Amino acid sequence: MNEMSALPAWDLRDLYQGVDDPAIDADFGWCEAEADRLRADLNGRIADAAGDVLAQGIARYEALQDRFGRLMAFSFLNYCTDMQDGARVRFFQATQEKVNRITAKLLFFSIEINHLEEDDLQARIAASPALAHYAPWLRDLRTMRKHVLSDELERLFHEKSITAYSAWTRLFDQTMAGLVFTVGGKEMPSQDAINLLSNRDRKVRQEAAAEISRVLGENIRLFALITNTLIRDKQTEDEWRGIAQPEYGRHMMNQVEPEVVDALRDAVFDSFPRLSHRYYALKAKWLGLEKLEHHDRNAPLPDNDDAQIPWNEAVETVLNAYGRFSGGLADVARSFFDKPWIDAAPKAGKSPGAFAHPVVPSAHPYLLMNYQGKVRDVMTLAHELGHGCHQVLAAKQGPLMCDTPLTLAETASVFGEMLTFQSMLAGAENPARRRLMLASKVEDMINTVVRQTAFYEFERRLHRKRRDGELAPEEIGGVWLEVQRESLGPVFHLGEDYGVYWAYIPHFVHTPFYVYAYAFGDCLVNALYQTYQAEPEGFQEKYLEMLSAGGTLRHRDLLQPFGLDASDPKFWQRGLTLIEGFIDELEAMQGPVPAT
Repeated sequence: MNEMSALPAWDLRDLYQGVDDPAIDADFGWCEAEADRLRADLNGRIADAAGDVLAQGIARYEALQDRFGRLMAFSFLNYCTDMQDGARVRFFQATQEKVNRITAKLLFFSIEINHLEEDDLQARIAASPALAHYAPWLRDLRTMRKHVLSDELERLFHEKSITAYSAWTRLFDQTMAGLVFTVGGKEMPSQDAINLLSNRDRKVRQEAAAEISRVLGENIRLFALITNTLIRDKQTEDEWRGIAQPEYGRHMMNQVEPEVVDALRDAVFDSFPRLSHRYYALKAKWLGLEKLEHHDRNAPLPDNDDAQIPWNEAVETVLNAYGRFSGGLADVARSFFDKPWIDAAPKAGKSPGAFAHPVVPSAHPYLLMNYQGKVRDVMTLAHELGHGCHQVLAAKQGPLMCDTPLTLAETASVFGEMLTFQSMLAGAENPARRRLMLASKVEDMINTVVRQTAFYEFERRLHRKRRDGELAPEEIGGVWLEVQRESLGPVFHLGEDYGVYWAYIPHFVHTPFYVYAYAFGDCLVNALYQTYQAEPEGFQEKYLEMLSAGGTLRHRDLLQPFGLDASDPKFWQRGLTLIEGFIDELEAMQGPVPAT
């Protein structure tokens, strides 16, 4: 885009002045010494420690986590800036190894806390206000209590993670970052090639899709090896810990009951004919096609000018939308633009996609994007900014309790998208423009709810199938195509060339079973937004309080002030009904999408 030079770059000097900053070695030195002191003071003594003594130990442990978090965040963000730079890669790996070595000394702390009897711990909490402060963290820490192993085994798993899980995820990241795709005679990284799948010209989409299939196909055995190894590695740990199903560990981390996620999954799968199948049949009609190919899924609608949106305009659009909802929320959001906290320009070697990194409460979050100037990029900005605001507001809970479970971590991001969409829709006086915006929003919601739930189901089937032995790339591709055909519907022709597209999705590698959190968040936000529309009085205050709670409350308690309950199957149907209503409105607008 012409204004690429105007895109912001982050400045990591709020963390450290650079990789040679003496403060890095000083922080590592302090961490090692303090870890040794904490171990000497409390190892083997937590069972008999009074409440106030345990609280002091937790406060020291929390200070260590803040320092570790700062070191790891700096090395990771520095690495994401250019994942092909050898010096950055080595610094990131060295930091991981140092942190891993020091934190191994602290494993006793959580293990001994998990060995406490519940009645004993509750008595200490009741007798110590200082310990009561940490009650939410203790509750969440002890979620995995039944699955904690001996000190020696926990230390073995911890120390081997660098050469096991972390090594394989690093191999995936560096392989993806190093892939070169050639479309239209131009070489480009994966993110740019994937972006061409939403190009207006179908021939460009076809060429990009074929090139992505070719490059992924040439590397598919490596991606299959990574996938097989990581799944088996997870199975081994789950077996040792007595975790019955591969997704249960994620549910426990998210503090959500398996039956709640099952209800979400079932509701979304039941909705496929009413949502994705129906919408894509409409899209095929608008595009003048009997069948859609996979590269038509995100194709622009006819006569959508798809004009590039300058960065400054995107910023103004999002901030105005946030401001119309809450001036306080907009003030938090504005700080990300007033300060160098965002890295937005696409470039070779940079981490693809987008994310908001919380860093640590003693610092501030950073946002990464690959801004291409499309409407979806504006929505991505609204999404990641929602994460960032959530992280800023929750920081007051401290390093141990600021993190929100993944299911609720998507709430602020998706709500930010909804605010931005509704603001833009309200300004669309032309009926044709309204139709285009509605269609675009429906596609985004389908990508969030239907596609991510299909991803979750792909993982469920894949992990179970892997129990019978290593899977060939073709077998993995078969599971992928099976689930994609179910979710996208009969209007799509999905050939074998699409059978390799599972390979580029990082969530399968980095955070297994993460993806249902997107659908959880979207349906939750749909229900929240409907509540806001029906009862706006006092909603903003309750919403900001919910974000500020961080990880101190679970979903039942967070949603109770809004009269919502995620354990009620009707809750999920309520969220899906909003999407269905948008499709109803689109169906009522018969004929092809006219020019604007």
